[in-house]
Parts: sequence; C-alpha cells; structure tokens
Amino acid sequence: MTSTQTDSRLDREREFHDRVFADETRAPVRRFYTVTESMRRWYADELAARAHGNHVLEYGCGPGSQAYHLAAHGASVTGIDLSPVAIDMAREHGEQEGLAGALDFRVMDAEHLDLPDRSFDVVCGSGILHHLDLDRAYAELARVLRPGGVGVFIEPMGHNPAINRYRDRTPSMRTVDEHPLLMADLERAGAFFGAVDTRFFALSSLAAVPLRDRPAFESIVRVLDGVDRTLFTLVPPIRRHAWMVGMLLRAPRANPAA
Repeated sequence: MTSTQTDSRLDREREFHDRVFADETRAPVRRFYTVTESMRRWYADELAARAHGNHVLEYGCGPGSQAYHLAAHGASVTGIDLSPVAIDMAREHGEQEGLAGALDFRVMDAEHLDLPDRSFDVVCGSGILHHLDLDRAYAELARVLRPGGVGVFIEPMGHNPAINRYRDRTPSMRTVDEHPLLMADLERAGAFFGAVDTRFFALSSLAAVPLRDRPAFESIVRVLDGVDRTLFTLVPPIRRHAWMVGMLLRAPRANPAA
C-alpha cells in the first residue's frame, strides 16, 4: 500500500469516526451487543488484573473506553484515537470522573505510534485492530510493549456468512476499509508476539437478540454462552464462525527494540 493510499484510508476512518461519535450512527447495532456480557466481563477482568501500578496504552477512546476503569484500578493510562472528536469526548469524561491526573489522551495513528520503545506494560483495545493495517499495527504494538507485557483486545470475526450478510446490508454503519479478522489474521500475530492466546464469543448466543426485552433474557444468554463454550471446546473448527474473539498478545521474547 502506498503512502497516498494509506493517507486516504486514514482520512476515511477519521471522518467516519468523527461522524459516528457526533451523531450516534451505530446506535441501531447496539441490540446485538446485549448478548456480549460474557465477552465484556472477560475483557474488563483481564484489564483490571493488570492495571495496578502499570502503564497502559488504550487504542480507541470512544464510547466503551476502558481508560476510566483502568485508572480507577490504579493504572496510568495513555489513550489514543485517530478522531479528534473522540479525544475531546474522552478528556471531558475523564475530568467529570475526577481521573484526569491518571489519563493522557492524544490524537494519534495506531500504525505510527509517537511513543517510545518498551514504554507500556499493557496495550488494549476494543474493535480497533480490524480497522488497521495489521502488519503495521502488530509491529508497533510489539515495539511499545515492555518485556513481560501483554496486549488485550476484543475484535469481530469475519467468517460467519449470516453476520457477513448483515454487514453487507448495512454499509453505512461501518467504514469501507474495515476487515473483521480471519483465522489467518490471528495466526499472523504469532510472527510479532511471544505467544497469542485466543478466546471466542457469541455464536449460538446471537439467537437470543430478539428476546432482549423478555424477563428471562439474561438467563437464556447464560445458557447459550455455555453452549458456545462447549462447542468451541469440543469442535474447534467452529470457532471461526464466532462473532467476536478475545486476544492476549504476549510481548515478544526478543523485543524488536533490543
């Protein structure tokens, strides 16, 4: 990809997310996230366990940012986003929460981090890697991780035909350049990190979305989450059809900065 193509892609991403944060473009898809409680709990727990006394870099500071959760658990957090609108919103929210002293929000491109080598114990993000050139993003992530550090991410997967049909029918809710991750993208991470651990979420549990207003909804989702865990354990090939994946990216044994 040429530098001109990269600049055009980043401009499209920036313009889209400025608009999304300002006018709630993606509000209609929120109903699907009602079945992702187990994923969100996994993500929050993984970050809380690594927060106290550590330096954390968060990719993407829009709604759902974990920066405040991390700061409340004793982390010093740098949050970056390509969207100036997102950064303004994040700074304002941090001040409202009384956490501004532990937070540093900056407009920055995750593919070209203006940050020192080996400067973070944890790098995290939710739904951000699939907007990036993965080779560049993985390389930068590995560069800024300290030895023993870890990247914690949750990302959408791109194999499920039913989910892809919905994506095709709702193009206004996503950028033309985003690419939900494939199994090959997860395997590619192995070239940049010491180890890659994955956990998959939301397959049969998606069937509960139409029941989200029913009194038994949470119980139904818990049962279907259990079904998914069993399927992903007993039938590994079916993992590719999950909606979401959680990723733990361990710092390289021989850090590129060494």
